[in-house]
Amino acid sequence: MGSNSFHMVIARLIHGEIRTLEKMGEKVQLGAGLDANNNLTEEAQERALDCLRRFAQRLQGMPTGAVQIVGTNALRIARNAHAFMDRAEQVLGFPVEIIAGREEARLIYLGVSHTLSDDTGRRLVMDIGGGSTEFIIGERFEAQELESLHMGCVSFRNRYFPDGKIQRKQMDKALTHAAQELLNIRHRFRALGWQSAVGSSGSIKAISSVLANLKLTNGTITLDALRELRQRLVDMGSVDRLADLGVRSDRQSIFPSGLAILLAAFESLEIESMTYSDGALREGLLYDIVGRIQHEDVRERTIQALKGRYDVDNAHSAAVEETAITAFRQVADAWGINTEFDEELLRWACRLHEIGLTISHSQYHKHGAYLLRYSDLSGFSQQAQRNLATLVRGHRRKFSSAVFEDCDPDDVPRLQHLCILLRLAVLLQHPRNMDQPAGFKLVANSDMELTVSFAEGWLEERPLTLADLENEREYLARQKFVLNVG
Repeated sequence: MGSNSFHMVIARLIHGEIRTLEKMGEKVQLGAGLDANNNLTEEAQERALDCLRRFAQRLQGMPTGAVQIVGTNALRIARNAHAFMDRAEQVLGFPVEIIAGREEARLIYLGVSHTLSDDTGRRLVMDIGGGSTEFIIGERFEAQELESLHMGCVSFRNRYFPDGKIQRKQMDKALTHAAQELLNIRHRFRALGWQSAVGSSGSIKAISSVLANLKLTNGTITLDALRELRQRLVDMGSVDRLADLGVRSDRQSIFPSGLAILLAAFESLEIESMTYSDGALREGLLYDIVGRIQHEDVRERTIQALKGRYDVDNAHSAAVEETAITAFRQVADAWGINTEFDEELLRWACRLHEIGLTISHSQYHKHGAYLLRYSDLSGFSQQAQRNLATLVRGHRRKFSSAVFEDCDPDDVPRLQHLCILLRLAVLLQHPRNMDQPAGFKLVANSDMELTVSFAEGWLEERPLTLADLENEREYLARQKFVLNVG
């Protein structure tokens, strides 16, 4: 669900390869529906929901694990994004996630790289969206530099070409604004360099097509051709005349702003030429799903990298994970947390619950939560990242409603149950001897009551664990959760 267009692709995995069955796309211009307070207007929401109703019919009967729905820049900045997402989920019947800008860039590169020949050498990928523009340098299928800048064809249209007039002064302002945004990455990207440049998505495709129609290039985009096209647009003076260049009616209003962003990128980054690729975010999402199916999950690589960066005690985290998963499998059905993602989330929290120790032992659970909440975590949506941070934040000390206040209310009961399992696992591994508790058994008496028991005599021989369980009972009782120790 982009700031300009909504796109859907249906594909089938055949012999390990993705075969596209159907593509759908509509210009929704969600980003144009943000008011002065960055709230999505009711009109914009209805426009989006109408589109999603059409998409939803095609999704009927598909399993949850085979569908991924993400929102980009407009939903990243909309203050009422979660209210809209609730409505969207009711229409679609599947969960909706918001991805961060750098995650969007990673997925775009993944989509582009799978639609190009597998050449050696670095490539620059640029994608102009409705509210943001992504820049990536990568080689083969791996991104090396990722950035998402706050400029897009819809936001620039609203600011510099709102009345449809194309004036030199406004075009110059748009170019200057884009150049200022590019200062953040100019030195870093030029220093790394690339052998080829590729553009993706609608704005760059439209510009490439117009350059070919005008016989300024053969479809390859060059700096001289962009400057010539800019002059022709200024001479035309209005988006109403862009049909003469072959620009579709639904893209005419945003064409000048897309051109300004692309021209600024060519000048700032010293791009010599650029070709166009059909691959983009939607294809990247498909290949990301396939990677998870084939156990090449980028999220696992992210977790491993975090463990290394923050010098996690691997033996201890593994022992905590084993205890937590033993507990999870005994109560998951009763508590309704028996999904693959719930188990993955609990495993990741076990592996990373101590990363805050790299900052300070005091309040390390809060430090760890902060690191997870605000780091760039490849493969994670904003919601998944927030949920992971919440579990780490709540794994020790107070178990209060404040721990979960940043979460979607619908997720809170599930996260509370996962958090309780994590807390018990950490508690039972407090001695750090890696031994698993003998006869460890959990019974979920209700959503708000849990009974834990052990082999006869095991707990009596461990007074520290018994004291920890007594303290935990008091912590949970403050949230009206009953912990029985058998």
